[in-house]
Amino acid sequence: MNEYMKIALTFDDGPSERTVEILEILREKDVKATFFVVNTGNVDIIRDIVADGHAIGVHSTTHSYRDIYASDEAFFRDFETMHNIIYEKTGVQTTLMRFPGGSSNTVSATYCQGIMTRLAQKVTDYGLQYFDWNVNSLDAGGVQTADEVFYHVSRGIANHRYSVVLQHDIYGYSVDAVEKIIQWGLEKGVTFLPLDPTSPTCHQRIAN
Repeated sequence: MNEYMKIALTFDDGPSERTVEILEILREKDVKATFFVVNTGNVDIIRDIVADGHAIGVHSTTHSYRDIYASDEAFFRDFETMHNIIYEKTGVQTTLMRFPGGSSNTVSATYCQGIMTRLAQKVTDYGLQYFDWNVNSLDAGGVQTADEVFYHVSRGIANHRYSVVLQHDIYGYSVDAVEKIIQWGLEKGVTFLPLDPTSPTCHQRIAN
């Protein structure tokens, strides 16, 4: 590994009470990350996310697959609600987003056939940038300890020149792994960067 390797740490489904801990770690390490947010009970924390210079994007308002993927119109209603919340709280008109479940999700087919194919094209046409990932911490299923999260993230990063890492800032064990991941990366000489509209999106293969 060397300075030419770049890592984008991304966190989905927050903000939560544990997000505050991540922000403190990021301040101490002088690292910027990206948060794809939901309308949680801790949504005011997005002000601190933006004030600290991190990137922010829309994940969803409800994260309810049944509601979000009922139709194209339902998706955009949900999207616009969260987009407006971000703007009202921070003044940021973000164009960054991540589909709930990622663009490759198949659960959407349960509610609306072909919706991901249509949405991926529509959001791009509207000037939005959707981001998937190429490194999965597996914190949303399969692991339940900070050591396991670190293992999957560090192993995944080693396989890419540019890594978009998926974590969730609602799981304590994943939050507990963040400092170790950053320290490991800094010792390897990699660069941590927030996402922006020009960043590689790591699009996955759409399956619906």
